Amino acid sequence: MTRNEELPIYESLIRERGDVVEEARVVAEETQHQMTQALNGHAAPPSEPAAH
Repeated sequence: MTRNEELPIYESLIRERGDVVEEARVVAEETQHQMTQALNGHAAPPSEPAAH
């Protein structure tokens, strides 16, 4: 049984509303990278959030 078969309602919501969990993961990784750069003294100016 695949993940799609196990969670049909979740998959349906992703198709309708977008994958919020994935989007949050991407933003968290970007933020972590930016904070690492800032703490290492290589801060770049903050970028505009991506339009979704």
